[in-house]
Amino acid sequence: MPDLAGKTLFVSGGSRGIGLAIALRAARDGANVVIAAKTTQPHPKLPGTIYTAAAEIEQAGGQALPVECDIREEAAVHAAVAAGVARFGGIDILVNNASAISLTGTLATPMKRVDLMLGVNLRGTYLCSQACIPHLKRAANPHILTLSPPLNLDPKWFAPHVAYTIAKYGMSLCVLGMAEEFRADGIAVNALWPRTVIATAAIAMIPGATEQTDHMRKPQIMADAAHAILTRDARAVTGRFFIDEDALREAGVTDLAPYAMKPGAPLLPDLFLQL
Repeated sequence: MPDLAGKTLFVSGGSRGIGLAIALRAARDGANVVIAAKTTQPHPKLPGTIYTAAAEIEQAGGQALPVECDIREEAAVHAAVAAGVARFGGIDILVNNASAISLTGTLATPMKRVDLMLGVNLRGTYLCSQACIPHLKRAANPHILTLSPPLNLDPKWFAPHVAYTIAKYGMSLCVLGMAEEFRADGIAVNALWPRTVIATAAIAMIPGATEQTDHMRKPQIMADAAHAILTRDARAVTGRFFIDEDALREAGVTDLAPYAMKPGAPLLPDLFLQL
């Protein structure tokens, strides 16, 4: 079975949740991980900092470099990438995980929040990709994996939260375009999105979400799906919009029951996917 031993991952927003789960799965193979995120001090409601994430990665068997980084800032991103290259010798994989969310309608979404979502989701994804690609071109099996949904222009996915949908689809458009732009360079550019809601601390911040936790899956399903994608031949798999359970099935995993927060409970579908 292929693994990520010795590979260097640059993970945006990886101090907690799905990003950290992906980093920990790679660390179990002996990967190096650059954790590029803003959280250096404990958040009053959200667990984890770049330093606690780094400690967990090293405990799992990997090497970690925590870097304080606001991915909206060009200089900060280039500095974080340079630090990762200096420490580990290159970048093999970029995971565009960082994302801001506000499931609010047009009149209820202040421009400050709109700017945050566009800045983190769209600009951050574009910027991190732009900064990493020169290094990915020199990697043996380079991948960009962006946590964004399949593109679907059904108005029902826009009407309740126009700004958030635009911001997330902006990430997906980066996948669509960059996969083709860098196909000849052998860089795989793919998206990954969960079939069901994933139980993370960030989800718990949404009003009423904690009451639905039994109907969610653990972050490990996204971590294992990401691992399955990132260990594939980059030249053979690009421009795909993977759903977590489909990526696992392609890798031969048929039993998804262990990923459920409560085995047997009905699962909540995630946004942007048809029932």
